[in-house]
Amino acid sequence: MAILIGISGGSGSGKTSFIRALKNRLPEEAASFISFDNYYFPREMQKSDQAGVKNFDLPESMDYLSFKNDLRKLQEGQEVSFMEYTFNNAKAEPKEITILPAPVIIIEGLFIYHFPELRKSFDLKIFINAEDEIKLIRRIKRDQVERNYPLEDVLYRYERHVMPAYDRFIAPYIPQMHLIVNNNENFDKALEVLKAYILSSSSN
Repeated sequence: MAILIGISGGSGSGKTSFIRALKNRLPEEAASFISFDNYYFPREMQKSDQAGVKNFDLPESMDYLSFKNDLRKLQEGQEVSFMEYTFNNAKAEPKEITILPAPVIIIEGLFIYHFPELRKSFDLKIFINAEDEIKLIRRIKRDQVERNYPLEDVLYRYERHVMPAYDRFIAPYIPQMHLIVNNNENFDKALEVLKAYILSSSSN
């Protein structure tokens, strides 16, 4: 059975950058990477807050059953394919993503530790941490540039959706982590530690 590694953290903590840097340090056959962010339910199925704004920062905004099914296939040695989630950015053209099985499966996402069955299955739980002001700056840059969101919308969601979700569904699991990576400046040391662990695990 494949070794499962979870990587989570608050929005803007740098999870995507950490994953990208880790991929660049590993041979392709060593690990599979799957992001829970590609398993959002369609916009029309998302809950709205009191102001009528769709709230994507809830565990129930995710299609956990489809994700769990694809993860099971990977663990059984099957490849999985699905369409990329583009965060309602009309300028982005979704691509088909195909993930091949590997000895190590790395799972990234905001709410991966909130689901008890998934949380208990991880061999290694990692949390990417950053100061709140740094996370906010990163969130503004990402949502304006990559997702075409206006600044007012980004700030509204951060205050009313992102931070309450972090406090309720993400931060409570920090004490259960095996490794906490502080990403206020860089994460190079943590990358080398994780790289060594993955290479050792994938060769056994």
